[in-house]
Amino acid sequence: MYKTVRKASEFLQGFLPHLEDTPENREVVLCIPATSLWVISKSLHGSRIRLGAQNVHWAEEGAFTGEIAPEMLTEIGVRYVIVGHSERRQYFGETDARVNQRLLAAQRAGLKPILCVGETKEQRDAGGAEKVIINQLQQGLVGVDLTNLVIAYEPIWAIGTGETCEVGEANRMIGVMRSHLSDPKVPIQYGGSVKPNLIDEIMAQPEIDGVLVGGASLVPEDFARIVNYI
Repeated sequence: MYKTVRKASEFLQGFLPHLEDTPENREVVLCIPATSLWVISKSLHGSRIRLGAQNVHWAEEGAFTGEIAPEMLTEIGVRYVIVGHSERRQYFGETDARVNQRLLAAQRAGLKPILCVGETKEQRDAGGAEKVIINQLQQGLVGVDLTNLVIAYEPIWAIGTGETCEVGEANRMIGVMRSHLSDPKVPIQYGGSVKPNLIDEIMAQPEIDGVLVGGASLVPEDFARIVNYI
């Protein structure tokens, strides 16, 4: 929940010039607040950036005040949507069943969902990290088309806490996730206090296909350094 429409537009003006030498096979997605989607969508015509939303409802329409229907997103050029982010799970009671409903609705509408999974510090300390992640995948992916999906591993205990997940451990966990998918080609990202000074090491890991960036995406230069990793 950062940046007004004006600030989002200013960010884009500062960010776009950094993409001139970005490799063509590198996909860049901005998942921004709903209030800025329409304005930023119009500003992205002709650019290489794809537009994403931060949430989507499971119904096509209806009496769900405050929610956003899938078609409301696709109509304005949104291509991606984050589903099941740890903050949605933690603060808004998002369950795996609801996550599954949102994933299915997004795909029916032609959106590519980014499914977030991750364990808490208590779950990890108790030795249950892998079980938690596998359970989230099994329940969240029922009926989901794996060929139109991105998954993000975001250990909740490493988000905004000052703690970091060792790069090797992040790579191992993503490998475990991949081994439990019927399609191992699904792109799996890492998200958890991703910083510019760590991006080269993160992206050198064989199991990590990309990153889901939080706070470091708010500054054009920092986000550009992440996008243009070596």
